[in-house]
Amino acid sequence: MSGPENFFDMHRHGFVRVATATPSMRTADVPFNRDGIIAEAKKAHEQQVDLVVYPELCVSSYAIDDLHLQTAMLDACEEAVGAIVEASLGLTPVLVIGAPLRRNGKIYNCALAIANGQLLGVVPKSFLPNYREFYEKRWFTHGRNCQGLDITVAGHSVPFGTDVIFAASNVPGFTFGIEICEDFWSPNPPGTLAALAGATILTNLSASPITIGRADDRKLHCRSSSARSICAYVYSASGHGESTTDLAWDGQGVIYEMGELMGESTRFDLEPELCVVDVDTSRILAERMRNQTFADAAEHEKRPEDWYRTISFDHAHVAGDKGLQRPIRRFPFVPGSQHTLDEDCYEAFNIQVDALMRRIGATNPQSLVIGISGGLDSTHALIVAAKACDRLGLPRSTIRGYTMPGFGTSDGTKSNAWKLMEVMEITAEEIDIKPTAQMMLENIGHAFANGEPVYDTTFENVQAGLRTDYLFRLSGQHKGFVVGTGDLSELALGWCTYGVGDQMSHYGVNSGVPKTLIQYLIRWTISTGQFSDQCDAVLQAILDTEISPELVPAGEDGTMQSTESQIGPYELNDFFLHHIIRYGQSPSKVAFLAWHAWKAAGEGQWPAGFPEDRKNQYDLATIRQWLEKFLWRFFQFSQFKRSALPNGPKVSSGGALSPRGDWRAPSDAVAKVWLDELKREVPES
Repeated sequence: MSGPENFFDMHRHGFVRVATATPSMRTADVPFNRDGIIAEAKKAHEQQVDLVVYPELCVSSYAIDDLHLQTAMLDACEEAVGAIVEASLGLTPVLVIGAPLRRNGKIYNCALAIANGQLLGVVPKSFLPNYREFYEKRWFTHGRNCQGLDITVAGHSVPFGTDVIFAASNVPGFTFGIEICEDFWSPNPPGTLAALAGATILTNLSASPITIGRADDRKLHCRSSSARSICAYVYSASGHGESTTDLAWDGQGVIYEMGELMGESTRFDLEPELCVVDVDTSRILAERMRNQTFADAAEHEKRPEDWYRTISFDHAHVAGDKGLQRPIRRFPFVPGSQHTLDEDCYEAFNIQVDALMRRIGATNPQSLVIGISGGLDSTHALIVAAKACDRLGLPRSTIRGYTMPGFGTSDGTKSNAWKLMEVMEITAEEIDIKPTAQMMLENIGHAFANGEPVYDTTFENVQAGLRTDYLFRLSGQHKGFVVGTGDLSELALGWCTYGVGDQMSHYGVNSGVPKTLIQYLIRWTISTGQFSDQCDAVLQAILDTEISPELVPAGEDGTMQSTESQIGPYELNDFFLHHIIRYGQSPSKVAFLAWHAWKAAGEGQWPAGFPEDRKNQYDLATIRQWLEKFLWRFFQFSQFKRSALPNGPKVSSGGALSPRGDWRAPSDAVAKVWLDELKREVPES
């Protein structure tokens, strides 16, 4: 069901609420463990969780050794399973619990899927560890050869085998497979086949005693499994209550999605715990469509969806606004933590520098020509060029910087441009383009030439075009090439002048870097001392200046032309851009994510060092307004400019817009499909 009235329903947008559970446990005390499992199921129901994953053998407890072979223990476990199935009636979450079960004279270490009073199926463990502290082959039979079988547990006859996945018939994308502990430590984890068969969520019931470094090992395997199999991975390990005869337990629960950590439990917690996260199954499915290697792997494995048994069930979920329990990065191109931010800025900066060095090596220019405006983009292009010259042993005077004031240039940006060129010790000149622009406007009969204050697109483009025209002629005169300054955000929005304008250069070093990341790259340049203290002071002044093309004279009150007042806040536009070009998400899904990310300025994580006065918040109406403009500009207005882009390096894994790389689209497409979906599915307020 869709429509504005269902906009806030997370299931409609492909989210499934999953949880890891660390229940109260007591060694070999099956009734106590049963009650602990049921108690966490009820808590999960209160939090409207869809899927709860418990630790391995949580019904019996894991570290009971030969007690697994006791008939009384096995009888008690089966009776407890029956009680848990009965107690699940009327509860929202699907429960995935662990228990030892008998079948045909053998004992299996099993995972059982339980939903709303039904036992759906049972999956045995494929790989049994029997080294160091582990002796599972002493008690259990592996399940690698178990396919197409059934099992009867507490009166319920259900599918049994490693060829079973589970799918909710009424929640698209909610399909999960099961691994048990050692399974994902093997070279060929069975969950991979489950994912190739269609499971968007892999679950792992684990015991895994804790030793130094093992928590990181588990996270490594969860992360790699979720990335390699393009899925969500829900891992739950045994905690306090297991036997500590020779081992200890930390109760680690982690949830990854496509290689990204979405949530983790508190380790060594003495109290029962749920770690709850909403995973995005529609994003997973969209990524699988894009990744042809995933489809090729499924074909190579003889199409696992044809020989896996999919157990369908009617999920007892609650529709409506349940909120969203999920970390959403307001700045998807900018990492949140300081450590990751430093690493990413280092990589982005060096990608640009190395790419420009290679272009210099290939063309052997006598100069690098850059138009310096005193704004963010030209500043960063100059920083990259200066570092490239330093590493190549070229004098900074190789860089020829030109500031070209026009009708709207402010004293502040002009001053910053000169200060920057001076502290960077490049060859610096100034060319006043106003006389030439005036003459061109006169030649074409523009009203401004007759003294009328007409500041239209033609008026702006005459200036932008002249600047680039000058730069190209100067590069020819000085036997060099033009280093472009335009960034990824401007290319997405078409906020650039086509042809001989700021859309064009000989090499666009910023074309793969969005505006929000450029700001952080400049901050990183300051914080890591890439240049002199005097340079840092100028860079900070540029960061503090409002973003403006400065093509229109200031108003009577001195107010300068504002870019963001015309095309929208770059922080929103970059958010839209990431989710649309990287994952192809629908406008309503992007609006849903943006609203949850930006509705409360004081909540959630901000990138390290983010200015307090820029911590904005946006309501749904504002997001809808700017998203509508973004969709028109991106899908209909500006593709012809991107189709003629000069060379430039891809920087972010979030995507690039080169017609030779990530993005290929016709220039004469229309935006109607996206605009109609936005208007149809997203409330106006």
